[in-house]
Amino acid sequence: MPESADPRDRLIVALDLPDVEAAERLVARIGDAATFYKIGYRLAYAGGLDFAARLAKSGKKTFLDLKLHDIGNTVEEGVRSASALGATFLTVHAYPQTMRAAVRGRGPGLKILAVTVLTSYDDADAAEAGYALPVAELVARRAEQAAEIGIDGIVCSAAEAGAVRHRIGPSGLIVTPGIRPAGAEAGDQKRVMTPGQARAAGIDHVVVGRPITGADDPRAVAQRIVAEMKDA
Repeated sequence: MPESADPRDRLIVALDLPDVEAAERLVARIGDAATFYKIGYRLAYAGGLDFAARLAKSGKKTFLDLKLHDIGNTVEEGVRSASALGATFLTVHAYPQTMRAAVRGRGPGLKILAVTVLTSYDDADAAEAGYALPVAELVARRAEQAAEIGIDGIVCSAAEAGAVRHRIGPSGLIVTPGIRPAGAEAGDQKRVMTPGQARAAGIDHVVVGRPITGADDPRAVAQRIVAEMKDA
């Protein structure tokens, strides 16, 4: 993201909430402190896709974190439908056939992000799932394939940002979940950094959920995160 862009765009607030009404209340409380919102499975299956379209029409940016992975035609048509909603980002799993289909279905204004390895996974989890490579090597390999296919960016842990940047080049996006402000609990994330550390590592966008959504003053937390990244 160009340095001249709105620094608030670097923060993506994860709306991991039970229903649209709760999401609407949170967005209203945050106000202009944030411009970018992520909608994942939980909210998407509770009316969140229509809400995403409304957010886009209101001038907000939306990140549909749906992690698509299916046969090529199904992925291609699903991506095409997401484009029609006005989404800014959409995730797919970083399998070559899936990524190629997503690129075919990508419409104007939509950027496809490939999910390499979930940030809740460590080497032991990867081994249990049947992967021979440790997490860092698996992330690097999938990032390299994504760049070759024409994917717009990568979702990965901040710990792998350097290796990913080396493989996708300066123009590729790096989007990182598992970000926790200093002093916040890690929760179920195993590979975490603070917003300032992530920005210093070359991360373009950070995804933050519970430290904001569970705060007494979510607007103030969002403002602190944006300021921390801006000053990093």
